[in-house]
Amino acid sequence: MAAAGGELTGSQYILHHLTNARMCSTDAGLAFNSACDNSGFWVWHIDTMAWSIGLGFIFLAIFRSAAKKADTGVPGKFQCFIEMIIEFVNDTVKGTFHGDNKVIAPLAFTIFVWVLLMNLMDIIPIDWFPALAGQIGVHFFGMDSHDVYMKIVPTTDLNMTFALSLGVFFLMIYYSFKIKGFGFIKELTLQPLNHPVFIPVNLILELVTLFAKPLSLSLRLFGNLYAAELIFILIAMVGWFQLPLHFVWATFHILVIPLQAFIFMMLTIVYLSMAHEKH
Repeated sequence: MAAAGGELTGSQYILHHLTNARMCSTDAGLAFNSACDNSGFWVWHIDTMAWSIGLGFIFLAIFRSAAKKADTGVPGKFQCFIEMIIEFVNDTVKGTFHGDNKVIAPLAFTIFVWVLLMNLMDIIPIDWFPALAGQIGVHFFGMDSHDVYMKIVPTTDLNMTFALSLGVFFLMIYYSFKIKGFGFIKELTLQPLNHPVFIPVNLILELVTLFAKPLSLSLRLFGNLYAAELIFILIAMVGWFQLPLHFVWATFHILVIPLQAFIFMMLTIVYLSMAHEKH
């Protein structure tokens, strides 16, 4: 599959790595990958789903293990590390969220760790898991390895980042109506120009602002991770000399990975704090 091996041209190699493993429903039953090109709207990115759900279970397992092994005495290194993350998120929520809601801290904690784990998959050399998936497809399912796709970084899939942002958006709407009631409608219609004549203008401006929040939230995370993934793919095209370049870029990228998880968490807290403001 590697471009250096001559099996794929450079453009084909890049396209292969940027394509998700897909599943769709057709008249003949379930179809996969290239058979889904003209299947319409309902196409499932099964690699994104599998890796994101799997990493979610890893997240639960790690912190469940930490909770069971927690000691009130002198904590070990693992417990200290977990407590540092929890304290960091808790302090961030206390300093940013100005409402009274016990759901926000656990939600922010879940978002930060889960997005961080999904971003960390970008550090794994780009060919390892796709090559393994290709060999499994060849030897166990009789498939052409070029028709086996595997993207292991869920946050490089816009569907994943947009789904996360939609979850935040629905919570914003829910708490806006719960806390403000009819006042939320007044916010949308009587701001920034507080006069009934300007209600249509205010509504358009406020709705654009409202819908821009989940859109920007999803595109920011997707854009940064997708660009980094593309650079890893270009590095992998070097061939056997890719590892030194990979680790140099990975060292720089290791700073971006937690930063993007933090930004997603921080903006979530800010948006939900705005939804709790009664004025």
